[in-house]
Amino acid sequence: MTERFLSVLRVARDELRPAVELLDNGVLWSKTEAGRFIAVLQQAVDFINGVLWGGALGLPLLVPLLGGVGVFLTLRLRFFSLRRLPTAFQVLWRGRRADGGEGEIPPFHALMTALSATIGAGNIAGVATAIYLGGPGAVFWMWAIAVFGMATKYAEAVLAVRYRETDRRGSYVGGPMYYIRNGLGREWRWLAAAFALFGMVAAFGIGNMVQANTVADALRAQFQVPPAVSGAAAAILVGVVIIGGIWRIGEVAAKIVPVMALAYMLCAATIIALNIGQVPAALHLIVTDAFTGTAASGGFAGAGVWAALRYGAARGIFSNEAGLGSAPIAHAAARTDSPVKQGLIAMLGTFLDTLVVCTMTALVIVISGAWTSGVDGAPMSSLAFNTILSGSGDYVVTLGLVVFAFTTMLGWSYYGERCGAYLFGPRIAAPYRLLWVLAIYIGAGEELSLVWQFADAANGLMALPNLLALLLLSPVIARVTRDYMRERP
Repeated sequence: MTERFLSVLRVARDELRPAVELLDNGVLWSKTEAGRFIAVLQQAVDFINGVLWGGALGLPLLVPLLGGVGVFLTLRLRFFSLRRLPTAFQVLWRGRRADGGEGEIPPFHALMTALSATIGAGNIAGVATAIYLGGPGAVFWMWAIAVFGMATKYAEAVLAVRYRETDRRGSYVGGPMYYIRNGLGREWRWLAAAFALFGMVAAFGIGNMVQANTVADALRAQFQVPPAVSGAAAAILVGVVIIGGIWRIGEVAAKIVPVMALAYMLCAATIIALNIGQVPAALHLIVTDAFTGTAASGGFAGAGVWAALRYGAARGIFSNEAGLGSAPIAHAAARTDSPVKQGLIAMLGTFLDTLVVCTMTALVIVISGAWTSGVDGAPMSSLAFNTILSGSGDYVVTLGLVVFAFTTMLGWSYYGERCGAYLFGPRIAAPYRLLWVLAIYIGAGEELSLVWQFADAANGLMALPNLLALLLLSPVIARVTRDYMRERP
């Protein structure tokens, strides 16, 4: 079966190669025209990323937008997401199995599917990059964006369940495209379609080829595994899972996500416990540097307050995805009798991802002193773990990256498929899954700088329709929440 699967991938790759050669040889267009097209595309992507995420223009539009919507919803709901945090854990425990309502998968499985896409490289490399660019104070702003992002994630899931539908095959479908169309009215269909288009494009970049490339690079650097081998292995494993749809993805995520998160946190907790006396100083550094900036030290070049806020908030958003509109696609499939109950479960994704996992990574980096080394991203995290767990830290980070990237590919495969199905109907599922698997194999061995930037742009553009819908539908969110509170004070 494995050989047959690999042969299909090779045939598909070989079928695409002549088309690429035609482009490269100037048969379909000249090399000059192709170069101009790529240059224009690069400029457009750079401009969009500059406006949305900061980039060279220094105009991080999405950071205040995402943070502002989170603050607005937190106030509008009277801090419901914070007051009901203990209740959320109780609902999650009861949601390990069916909730008695309509849907396809247990509420716990829906959360694990969402977490499979959010707990990933951002928890390892993203935290390190935030500290590298903004200093330890960036971690404080990651916390801040997560605290208010819990209300955003709650609102997204409430609307996803409230406005979900069943498609022609009887599957429960939902997410921003559905609550935009069904909640705001059919005259907003263009905005729903725009979200679905951006989501489908972003999925192939940030949720597929970039993840496959991350796995291939990590395994090649640590274990000398050829990219073709790691790409084929990842494609096979992902293909076996996603062929079963949301039910199988939820089942696999429910088994892998808790284990991988607990194993990673156990390693981080061991380091923290061995250096427990340094934790108060590390926390003090994180809080004070958020408001004073960080002086240059060792290989660290120094950073001001604005850099800490900008990079901490941006990396926090990338890590937990609150407000981007991806997670509610998974929560819409939950078998539940209450939008509010699923919203409570959903907001735990932000809490666990950023306030727990990212915090533990940050403490290891600060305690070990790796943040002053001058290295960035995953190498900084590897150095931090290896400094204290000598000889095994590299393996912890490498294996963490591989498993996290694998589950991210599972979660985003469902997001992209649902966006594609909204635009083209449920029959797109089979060809979409085949294309998804092929993209993993290709992405493992290709240079993806433009793909990564294009995915960043599409990912950011996803958020704009979603945030507008959350603001316009906030009265519905507040009303549904009040009704729930009257029944269960």
